[in-house]
Amino acid sequence: MFLFDMLFGRKARPASVVAKPVAPVIEPAARAPGTAINHDPHLIEHLQDDHRRMLDLFGSIIEASRSGKLADAQELLERFRSAIMDHLLKENVRLYIYLEHVLVDDPVAHELMHGFRREMDAIGRVVVDFLGKYKSIASRPDLAAAFAADLAGIGGALAARIHREEETLYPMYEPPSS
Repeated sequence: MFLFDMLFGRKARPASVVAKPVAPVIEPAARAPGTAINHDPHLIEHLQDDHRRMLDLFGSIIEASRSGKLADAQELLERFRSAIMDHLLKENVRLYIYLEHVLVDDPVAHELMHGFRREMDAIGRVVVDFLGKYKSIASRPDLAAAFAADLAGIGGALAARIHREEETLYPMYEPPSS
């Protein structure tokens, strides 16, 4: 009964039962040399989760397009735009800048990472142009045929890029060596 009384305010908790605040144990994070960017052991997992969400959204956009539901496709395109912009920002700030500093002494890996970054910048511009062109697809049924073709092209490039990132780029993301 004591627990119920204490929970419902009938009795105060005795001093011997009051929990004393405990300082959280914070382990020092591995930081990229010359930056304030810490290695995040969960970053790659989060980026891969982003990939799955974006691919799912993209599949839904394709389905909406094929069934002529252009209003649905438009709403899904906006959600996709938001997801890809968040993902690209996360990659640019938390992955590429980190790798830029960590891989400085490995010219081959450093150049490979730069190649990925340049390629993603180009893909990003194409995707942004695509999203801008079709942001009002619901009110432009005359663009439906072009939309389906462009959608397939973007989807293929995106799927290939995601595969290369997960197979080649993401394994480079390691804590800096001491």
